[in-house]
Amino acid sequence: MTSKTILLVGAPMDCGKARQGCLMGPDAYRTARIAGALSDLGHQVRDLGNVTPDDNDLPDREGVVALPRTVGWTTALSRAAQDAIAQGVPIFMGGDHALSLGTVHGVTAHAAAEGRPQFVLWLDAHSDFHTLETTGSGNLHGTPLAYATGQSGFDGFPPVPNPVPLENVCILGLRSVDVPERAAIEATPMRRHDMRDIDENGIKTCLAPFLDTVARAGGALHVSLDVDFLDPSIAPAVGTTVPGGATVREAHLVMEMLHDSDLMTSLDLVELNPMLDERGRTAQLMVDLAASGFGRTVFDRPTPRIL
Repeated sequence: MTSKTILLVGAPMDCGKARQGCLMGPDAYRTARIAGALSDLGHQVRDLGNVTPDDNDLPDREGVVALPRTVGWTTALSRAAQDAIAQGVPIFMGGDHALSLGTVHGVTAHAAAEGRPQFVLWLDAHSDFHTLETTGSGNLHGTPLAYATGQSGFDGFPPVPNPVPLENVCILGLRSVDVPERAAIEATPMRRHDMRDIDENGIKTCLAPFLDTVARAGGALHVSLDVDFLDPSIAPAVGTTVPGGATVREAHLVMEMLHDSDLMTSLDLVELNPMLDERGRTAQLMVDLAASGFGRTVFDRPTPRIL
């Protein structure tokens, strides 16, 4: 296995929705020994600490939760992402999913500078394809994929000079999409696989063609892993639980396939709310999944004998 330089970037962003708790996510990952899990695999790991949001003079917007602060996080995280990805493979430890407004913006700018097409794998129960104009809740953690692909309706946010082409996006694990969002998605060439598709065809069959496309294009691949991709029975520490999610083995297979492909250039770990966890088990599972994405196999973790 080739050793990589992995940069840990904390993003204690907690303004993308009304329910609080995700700001503790980065420290929960550190406590669950994410750096050690990755360095044990032979990688060089550096923790760059936590990003802080930029100040701005934007006014609040009625019907939208914390718009000025979310924009401040977006600009700061875009810079942090561009700096980190120039040094290795960044892991952005969140924080709610609105952090991807900034992380995808930044890594896509880097890919454009290198002349590489950007691809995005969205592991999530939700499609996050709302805009400021269409969101019913006002929670901006439901908007990053629309922003990253250059959809209109993001007044106040930085321009998106390098939108991710819609055909370069794959959403895996869908099971909670409202009617307007569904109509918008169906009008695009994005690949999307709901849990029925996964149940009927298997998660490998859903993911493998997308990875083949990324490989043929020589693309950069950003992976955004939301805790609610997982079934809440195994990952309770998320404020947007939706029954019927991915199993432990399905999720590990996704990450193992990403490692085998050697395509992943950046990773988000989002929506971990330690206030809702049970003795840290969700944080530990997310760390284990990250380790699978960087080469851990079952043979690296012998099962302890129970006497």
